[in-house]
Amino acid sequence: MGDVTTRVLPVIDQPTAPCCEPLDAGRLGVEQATALARRLKVLADPTRLRLLSMLLASEHGEACTCDLVEPLGLSQPTVTHHLQRMADAGIVHGERRGRWTFYSVDKDAIEAITDALKLGT
Repeated sequence: MGDVTTRVLPVIDQPTAPCCEPLDAGRLGVEQATALARRLKVLADPTRLRLLSMLLASEHGEACTCDLVEPLGLSQPTVTHHLQRMADAGIVHGERRGRWTFYSVDKDAIEAITDALKLGT
């Protein structure tokens, strides 16, 4: 075997500043990212996006399930299923009135989604 040359690197006494922010310095923590992902998954459906826009555009900020069936061209159980998924994610709230349920958008939830999507701005 031949000679092995060992190279010694110089030690710098002064710490150098990092070139940029560490990647883990983002604004979303694990819990926040999990909650946001859950809401985005629920909204990643054309019918649910249409429901959201219909509720936001409604005159009193709410709509009865029965009023959403015809414009969507879906059955009442299907519309109810979509609204329930949105309610489970905290995007809408349902209120029973007799035999009907009226849904309204949780504007704080929508604001939280839009704020999170503005992270880079």
